Amino acid sequence: MATFKYKAMTKEGMQISGVVQAADQYAAADQIRATAPVILSLNQVREKSDSFWNMEIGGNKINLKNLSILCSQIAITLRAGVPIARCLEMIGGQTEDKLLRKIFLQTAEDVAGGAGLANSIKRNGPQLPATLIETLRAGEESGNIERAFSEMAQYYEKQYKTQSKIKSALSYPIFVVCVAIVVLIVVMVVVIPTLTQTFAELGGDLPVMTKMLIGASEFFSKYWIFMVIVILAAVLAWKMYVKTDKGIMTQGRMQLGMPVLGKIHRMSGAAEFANTMSMLLSSGLNVDRAISITAKTLNNSVLRKETESMIARIEEGHPLGECIRDCKDYPRTLQEMCAMGEETGELDSSLKVIGDFYTNEADTATKDALAKLEPTMLVLLAVFAGFIVISIYLPMFTMYNLM
Repeated sequence: MATFKYKAMTKEGMQISGVVQAADQYAAADQIRATAPVILSLNQVREKSDSFWNMEIGGNKINLKNLSILCSQIAITLRAGVPIARCLEMIGGQTEDKLLRKIFLQTAEDVAGGAGLANSIKRNGPQLPATLIETLRAGEESGNIERAFSEMAQYYEKQYKTQSKIKSALSYPIFVVCVAIVVLIVVMVVVIPTLTQTFAELGGDLPVMTKMLIGASEFFSKYWIFMVIVILAAVLAWKMYVKTDKGIMTQGRMQLGMPVLGKIHRMSGAAEFANTMSMLLSSGLNVDRAISITAKTLNNSVLRKETESMIARIEEGHPLGECIRDCKDYPRTLQEMCAMGEETGELDSSLKVIGDFYTNEADTATKDALAKLEPTMLVLLAVFAGFIVISIYLPMFTMYNLM
């Protein structure tokens, strides 16, 4: 389907404008003539280019907090009886997020011209999450768009809070690592060469630890450019590898197989699955369509592939509880809750409960891992600092004798 902008004249002589979706220009003209016999102009709307020059300053990434607030405001305004096109224009024009403002204002214009909400917002905001678009589509079909926006507001608020907790917990360890790297560079490139020159002028035999430290310093001083190139090349090669199908699966297996982080990734994946499924089912989508959308939103590639494998079996008539039991990487509790929810006819509420459970479990596991990581980092830094201090002070006794 293509989109066409038009200007036309009604039977009463009033000039109108808008957009229509049709297979071609002739079909679009037929649609317009049903209400406005005289067509003044009819032009196809070209798809937005993703080139560098057309990108918004600040990136193309959707801010979940702003999206949650926007959905909440739209839901409240719709509840007050404001038409959807006017609502999108009013709320979209007020937001400070430039990307969301552009998307929703363009969508308001399309909807005012007679286009569907879900199709318009998908066309104007291809970077928007699939959960938002499909939930709005379900809201359109059921005639309850206000509830769809309300569900989206709660869903993205929960996602934003989870991401904020993880970022906050990781901020201190990342800061410590950055400081340690800066100190290491200063010691190896500035301090050690100065001491090496002093030791060489005085002569004498140096301790083994001091020789090791001097050797490491000389290596860093001579080959630091080579090391930077190797590290950058390795990072670039890994990024290119994980864009391939094999690389994506390898990364997913590594995430689930790590000693401590693997458990966190597994519980986070279970929380993502349960929360997304619960929200989509409560919005009116059927199970097979909800599974298809949920699979697209999962971060881990292994869990995503396992979820996609359930679609065909569910379409054949198999229950969700039976299909999810074949997914070995989902926790057993999630599998049992899905089966129990289907049997009782309360699948969406059961998934919401288990989603909240695994969200809290993942949060607790992350905090525990970071609580163990911080003293471990301090011990390693203390050992490293102690090695440097001892290596420097051991030759001092020899220097005093030589002086």
